[in-house]
Amino acid sequence: MSEHWFISGANRGIGLELTRQLVARGDRVTAGARSEEARDALAARLAPQHARIETKVFDTRDNNAILAAAKSIDAPIDVLVANAGAFGPSPQSVLNMDFAAALDLFNINTLGPLRLALAFLPLLHPAKNPRIALMSSALGSMATVDPSTAIYSATKAALDKFAQCLAVELKSQRVTVVALHPGWVRTDMGGPNAPLSAPESVAGLIATVDGLGLENTGSFLDYRGETVAW
Repeated sequence: MSEHWFISGANRGIGLELTRQLVARGDRVTAGARSEEARDALAARLAPQHARIETKVFDTRDNNAILAAAKSIDAPIDVLVANAGAFGPSPQSVLNMDFAAALDLFNINTLGPLRLALAFLPLLHPAKNPRIALMSSALGSMATVDPSTAIYSATKAALDKFAQCLAVELKSQRVTVVALHPGWVRTDMGGPNAPLSAPESVAGLIATVDGLGLENTGSFLDYRGETVAW
């Protein structure tokens, strides 16, 4: 059965591949991009599929823009994928902390997905099996320590905690919430040495999200559907 997915950060990397695969199998996709230029790039990369994709332009740091985008969508959403994010400054070690850049990265990677989830919640309620997938990373796990990615890792650890809390608060509203780890993927962020291709990661992510139900809420899962240590 065809579903309606909303994907933020859809103009490149994992978001782009998610959009490509979902549209190819017949799902409806509303795609979020940060700027008009990013939206144009999405259209160019998915031509001729782009005619079947609705796009919304907003920066995930701008709550008013997110709310306006949500209000402009005319149909319920089955799956919300909060995928937009950034890696942040370099270096990232605590001893070389760029505090202003760190705050901005928390605004993008941690608060941005939460803004998105709250703004789009009314669109999820009518769905038969509403799901929110917050794109995280194994680097956010407390079981993993890499000082060279301290800021990025901290933003994802904080996002994971929001995922846990949101799952508890939304369970009575029958909305499933999970954090997802896509693996180390060959994208602009992941770099050329990553072991996973975007199509491989995304095929697994879609299969994992397809299989989610309320019994999975509050989980931290990788692209294979396997549990990641918090």
